[in-house]
Amino acid sequence: MTAEADDEQVTRWARLAGQGDQQAAAAFVRALQRPVWRFLAHLAGPGEADDLTQETFLRALRSLPGFAGRSSARTWLFTIARRVAVDHVRAAVTRPRTATLPDWRTAAEGVGPVEPAADDGVALHRLIAALAPERRVAFVATQVAGLSYAEAAQVCGCPIGTIRSRVARAREDLVAAWHADAHPARPTSAG
Repeated sequence: MTAEADDEQVTRWARLAGQGDQQAAAAFVRALQRPVWRFLAHLAGPGEADDLTQETFLRALRSLPGFAGRSSARTWLFTIARRVAVDHVRAAVTRPRTATLPDWRTAAEGVGPVEPAADDGVALHRLIAALAPERRVAFVATQVAGLSYAEAAQVCGCPIGTIRSRVARAREDLVAAWHADAHPARPTSAG
């Protein structure tokens, strides 16, 4: 099956699920659960991805009766996932942070410098997480989740040219950051 055929099938399942077909709803979730999780893991972190994926599907399943099919169900769902991630970040920023340690300053100072991860996958995830939010969403949507540039433009609510530009700049940022990690500037010694 081609990606387009997969999208057509997923969209059919979404429409049937919107009409109350439980088997179609289960097939819809199974088909998109893993790509949505990966997308959210890159946007909000792997520790948050399970809960955010569940929230994405809860919102989607509630909204399926109104799904008009103007775009593929996959694009529609990734738009919901992006909104869930944005809502999560907004809530996290406004939520006060508390320390559970009685002497958190001493604990923080005692940790010492954080060494870069030896595993390239962990390092790459860290570099992607450091991208500007608009570039990260465009990059993850197209390069990790496999959305086309047109689909990513729909998900992000911007023109396709903007997505292309954000992905290109994200790639440049990642290459520069990768090289900076591999060859950190060394202090020069006088004399």
